Amino acid sequence: MKARLPAAHPGEAADATSWIEQELAGCHFRDRRLGQRLRKLLTHMASAIGGSIPLACQDWANTKAAYRFLSNPKVSEHEILQGHFQATRTRFAAVGGPILVLQDTTELTYERAQHERIGATRRVNSGRDKAGRLRMHTVCGLLMHSCLAVTADGLPLGLSAIKVWTRPQFKGTRKLKRKINPTRVPIDQKESIRWLECMRQSVALFGAPERCIHIGDRENDIYEFFCTARALGTHFLVRTCVDRLAGDGQHTIADEMQEVRVKGLHQVEVRGPKGHVSLATVELKYRRIHVLPPIGKQKRYPALTLTVIHAQERHTPKDRARIDWKLIADLPVRSRADAIQMLDWYALRWKVELFHKILKSGCRAEESKLRTAERLVNLLSIYCIVSWRIFWLTMLNRVVPDVPPRLALTGLEMGLLDELVRDKGQVMLRSKTLSYYLTKIACMGGYLARGHDPPPGNTVMWRGLSRLMDIELGARIGAQIYG
Repeated sequence: MKARLPAAHPGEAADATSWIEQELAGCHFRDRRLGQRLRKLLTHMASAIGGSIPLACQDWANTKAAYRFLSNPKVSEHEILQGHFQATRTRFAAVGGPILVLQDTTELTYERAQHERIGATRRVNSGRDKAGRLRMHTVCGLLMHSCLAVTADGLPLGLSAIKVWTRPQFKGTRKLKRKINPTRVPIDQKESIRWLECMRQSVALFGAPERCIHIGDRENDIYEFFCTARALGTHFLVRTCVDRLAGDGQHTIADEMQEVRVKGLHQVEVRGPKGHVSLATVELKYRRIHVLPPIGKQKRYPALTLTVIHAQERHTPKDRARIDWKLIADLPVRSRADAIQMLDWYALRWKVELFHKILKSGCRAEESKLRTAERLVNLLSIYCIVSWRIFWLTMLNRVVPDVPPRLALTGLEMGLLDELVRDKGQVMLRSKTLSYYLTKIACMGGYLARGHDPPPGNTVMWRGLSRLMDIELGARIGAQIYG
């Protein structure tokens, strides 16, 4: 008896346009064959998440073609990701409300015999020699700065900008600071320019700067960034680490905030070093302040009126550091509710950290054996698409669990999941939501789906997705052979 493939949903062909086609539809290469190879390579890498290129490609012909694609001088991260950027813009336009553009930098470390072909990231202490002198060695690798667009509910819509770079040699930052005041160096001569460039790219991509709120950590406390956001008509929310001059220039922001009374309390969930979750009570202060540029840049940049928010824990806990957040934004805060909303938005900055975790732990981007920075950057671009897909499905299950499953899955995938993961008891057809099928994918990755279990996380999702794509490929090949 011949096995039959699960039927597709009405109005959907059995060979429905996959998510890969949707993410790469906006890619344009001068040579059409490069686009075809990218689709095939992304399919292979998505079906073997965390595996090497030979493992994903399975045979020498496809492996060799993958290496040629990654080393092709006509291929760059821009060509690979431009389709995903366009898909992100489509999802941006489809949702309403403010969109948080989360920026962060991550480091990818590699060890190579010819380290100059990769570049340097930093210098670290490697112990002392026999004479007792400190030994320093250069860490080789890449630095990647990402802009991840998420909704206010935490649903990742996709990347809006990316910048990958390396250093020909590492120069000691502390030594440079002894000779040069970093605040006097023009921003376009520093690596910090990446924050401004990625904000410009994101605004140009979405075309609606008033809806974007660019969020960064203390490294993003850059006055030029604030001025650029104002010029672009967009918004920002940054954790500040610089006590800037304020008012008439005779005092600082900290001086003014000391005069502000506590305007409310707020409870936040905090996870301790051992994973224990507790509630912490923080005191809220906020004020609209006239902020001045650094002294060396006052002729080039105007003063700005910004909102400063302080959230400090009332008591110092014994098992962790005290919560002490100092945020600066261009948006007004008129009430305690507005201040809490700012805190909630900034807390979502952790999402971009999770994206980088999937990239490095799930896709194992740092385990690649490619020999040059250019090839590694191209491979990282492909991994970025796979990582976003995993993160997106994980968060869909938490943010919009009751939407129709065809938002993310094809009829073939749903049919296979119904066959592979049997239902316990009788399940009504109308109850088969997206969450229903995503839970089945997680079960294929080791999720137990017990009543008291939290929603599935990224790890079980990437395991389950990898298995599902392998089975789907086998089902398609079986259909071609046996009809």
